[in-house]
Amino acid sequence: MNLGAVFFVLGNLLMVLGTALLLPLGVALVVDGNTLYETSELMAFGVTSASAFLVGYWIRMYTRKKAREVGVREGFGIVTGSWLLLALVGMLPYLLSGVTLSVTDAFFETMSGFTTTGATAFESLEFMPAGIHVWRSMTQWLGGMGVVVLSIALLPMLGVGGYRLMKAESPGGVAYERERPRITDAA
Repeated sequence: MNLGAVFFVLGNLLMVLGTALLLPLGVALVVDGNTLYETSELMAFGVTSASAFLVGYWIRMYTRKKAREVGVREGFGIVTGSWLLLALVGMLPYLLSGVTLSVTDAFFETMSGFTTTGATAFESLEFMPAGIHVWRSMTQWLGGMGVVVLSIALLPMLGVGGYRLMKAESPGGVAYERERPRITDAA
């Protein structure tokens, strides 16, 4: 397995996550309120965003010359590593903002978001700060996009084409012509 290629992709994903954390940081800045809770929320998103981006950039720069081709083994390493790494980094805003002090709850909340299960470890969501609400929603959105991209990338390797999948999932058994654009072109 080419670990350089795996870590190169993981570094890029950390940079994307660090950039994505700027949106809840912006929401936390704009929403009114000067309580200690919102101040810790700003710090949580700022520290997590900067740390994720800088560590991702460092990993990317260190492994860019080692990143060659990505095969099936590297693909499995990337998928496994990205689930764990993104969940571990994504739980930091919950912990640093004080929304939860339980590492287990924060990890569960983030992993359920990235896997788009929709389950929650929190008793009440309505009293959480706005930035945390946005982050929770973003983990679910990013997780949904990740599942779509993963499916498009892995299904052809397993011998299940996108055409067959689209035909199987279409309502009413609609027949699609082969001259239509490819699903990856439309995405």
